[in-house]
Amino acid sequence: MPGRRADIGSRQSGRVSTAGSSHKPRPVSSNTTYALGAVALVVIGLIVFAVYKWSAEPPSVRNDGYGAVREAAVQVTTTPEGVIRLGRPDAAKTIDIFEDPLCPACGVMETSYGQELAQKIDEGKLAVNYHLVAFLDDQSKSKDYSTRAIAANLCVAQTGSGPTYGKFHKALFVDRQPEEGAEDLSNPALAALATESGAPESVAACITHATQRDAAAAAAKSALADLDARTGNKSATPTIYDGTTTVDWRDENWVTTLAP
Repeated sequence: MPGRRADIGSRQSGRVSTAGSSHKPRPVSSNTTYALGAVALVVIGLIVFAVYKWSAEPPSVRNDGYGAVREAAVQVTTTPEGVIRLGRPDAAKTIDIFEDPLCPACGVMETSYGQELAQKIDEGKLAVNYHLVAFLDDQSKSKDYSTRAIAANLCVAQTGSGPTYGKFHKALFVDRQPEEGAEDLSNPALAALATESGAPESVAACITHATQRDAAAAAAKSALADLDARTGNKSATPTIYDGTTTVDWRDENWVTTLAP
């Protein structure tokens, strides 16, 4: 900003020169230096501790024992863009969650807060729009796991059953999420997981034969474009929105704050 620079320049030119003056600046004492150094070390230590604590200790599991969505009144639907909505039709509030099936942080978030979310969904206090992206495809062993997992989600969502989809989603992100570069789930394995979650054989066939593969790729592309637009091309997962407000999912009370 030109005005700001001019102000700084004028202050610099107005400094009083000490050349030829008998006044000598008082040196900083060694005690002051040591004190400043100690403060710096404390600050650095706190930062390192915070980073270590976050990486070493994921958030505690909230509402442990509740499990996945269980109420038959909870429905799952899919928009033409491939956004999957899980919730009662008359839910009080709908939030948006952007996830990649291979994303480790998404697994942490789902493990810690998925059961608490499930209860709020069952109670009709929340519904969730799941926007599934696939930018970690190349990090998977099969090189396309995220897209195939999204296709499986779309197949399971066709059942319309909230409890079935809730169990499948939980299995993908919490119980059976593969690690980057490690062996991931084949289509038959994803189909078996859907069957275990209560989906009929028609859904298993949809997954095994990759019926929703093209739709999944299009949905992932649309979701990423949406996320890029919201974040200014600084996309990361998980990212959660309450309307246009970003939700800090590292705050352990974020679910109850959204839906008391």
